[in-house]
Amino acid sequence: MSNKLFTIDEQKLLKKNPYVKTVSEKGITYTDEFKSVAIKEYENGKSPREIFEESGFDIEIVGIERASSSLKRWRKAYKENGVAGLEDARKYYSGLERELSFEEKFARLEAQNALLRAENQLLKKLDFSRKDAGEEKEELKAEQKFQLIHTVIKKYKLKRMVRYLCELVGVSRSGYHRYFSEEAETKRQTRHQEDEEMKEVILKVFHFRRRKKGARQIKMTLENQFQITYNLKRIRRIMKKFDIVCPIRKANPYRRMAKATKEHRTLPNLLNREFKQGVVGKVLLTDITYLSYGKGKRAYLSTIKDAETNEILAYEVSDKITLAIALNTVKKLKRNGRKLAKGAYIHSDQAVHYTSPQFQKLVKKIGLGQSMSRRGNCWDNAPQESFFGHFKDETDLKSCETLEHVKLEIKSYMTYYNHYRGQWNLKKMTPAQYRHHLLQVA
Repeated sequence: MSNKLFTIDEQKLLKKNPYVKTVSEKGITYTDEFKSVAIKEYENGKSPREIFEESGFDIEIVGIERASSSLKRWRKAYKENGVAGLEDARKYYSGLERELSFEEKFARLEAQNALLRAENQLLKKLDFSRKDAGEEKEELKAEQKFQLIHTVIKKYKLKRMVRYLCELVGVSRSGYHRYFSEEAETKRQTRHQEDEEMKEVILKVFHFRRRKKGARQIKMTLENQFQITYNLKRIRRIMKKFDIVCPIRKANPYRRMAKATKEHRTLPNLLNREFKQGVVGKVLLTDITYLSYGKGKRAYLSTIKDAETNEILAYEVSDKITLAIALNTVKKLKRNGRKLAKGAYIHSDQAVHYTSPQFQKLVKKIGLGQSMSRRGNCWDNAPQESFFGHFKDETDLKSCETLEHVKLEIKSYMTYYNHYRGQWNLKKMTPAQYRHHLLQVA
C-alpha cells in the first residue's frame, strides 16, 4: 500500500466519485460494484491506470502504486472466495462484537483455562510463589507472555486462538508474531551465544584468586587484571541470567562496644569521621575482630589500615585477645618501615587494649598521635569495620583446621586485597595502585 496521504481537498474530490464509499487521510474504501468491474476490465487487458481513469478517478491523486496494489488484492480475494471475497466485511459489524456460538464460547473457555494453568506453572518456576499472600503478584515480561502463549497453542493445538490469547494476557498480536519471526529468533540465538561467552569470562573473574566477587568488583578486576571493559549493567544482567551470586554481608548483632576502665585513659576524637584527608599515611585506623574457623575454634585479627588508600599496613593473628595482639600490630607497623606523613595518628575505639597505658606509650614512642571514637559509636571507625565485613565475606576460614592454616589464608587475602582487589571509591584502583597514584600527583 502507498504511504501517500490525501489532503482535505483531495478527499473532497474523491468523495464525489460514485465508486467511493468512504475516504480518509490514509485510504479509500471502494464499492463492491467497482471492485467487480475493475477485475473484469483487467481480465479484458486493461491496465490499472486505464481502469481507474475510465471510472472517473484522477490517477495522480490516487497514485498508480495504490491502484495496482488494490487491484491485485481484489483479484486474489475473488480467486479464493468468489464475489463474497470482494464484500467489505466491516458492513456486517456495527461496532459490537457478534454473538459467539456455544462451540466458540466453549473453545475460548478451554483456551483460557489452559493459559491460566500454564501461567501458574511458569510463576512457580520463576519462584514468584514465595511472595506473601498480601503482596501483589509480579507482572510477567512481554517476552515471557509470548512464550506462554506459544506453549499453550502448541500443546493444545489452538492455532486460531492467537488473537484471543494475546488479548487475555495484554500483548499485541503483531508483537507475538514478530517475536517468533525467523529474524528475531536468529538475533536471540546470537545474543545468547554472546552471553554464554561472556559468562565464561565473568566466572573466571568471579573466582579470581579464589575470592568471590560482586558486579562492581568483577568490573574493576576485569579492567585492572585483564584489560577488559564491560558495562556494569551488562555484568549484572549476565550474573542474574546465569545465577552467579556473590556473598552478601550480614549485620553482626554482637558488635563489640568499647568499654573504658578507670585505670585506663581515653583520648579525644581527633578524626571526627574525616577519613579522607588527601594525604597518604596520615590517618591510621586500627581494630580487632574475632574469626571462627574449624569446628567451633576461634582466632583474633588485629589490623592497621591507611584510611586514605584503604591499604592494610600491618596485621597480627592470635588465638588470644590479649594486649599483646594490639602491641604486636603496632610493632609490625614500625618494622615495615613504611614512611608516614607528618602529624600521623592512629585512631581506634575505646577498647581496653587502646586505653592501656602500655599501648599509648608504644604509640607515642614511634612518633604517632592517638585518637579514639566516641564511646559505643562504631561509625567513628566505619572504614575499619567495613574492611572486616568484606574480609569475612571473601575468605574461607571454615575449612581451616589449625591456626597455621588460618594465618596462611589471611596472608593470601591481604596480598589479594592490597594488590589485586580494585575498589570503586579509589577510582577503581587497588589500594597499592591508589597509593602510588597519590604519591605521584602530590
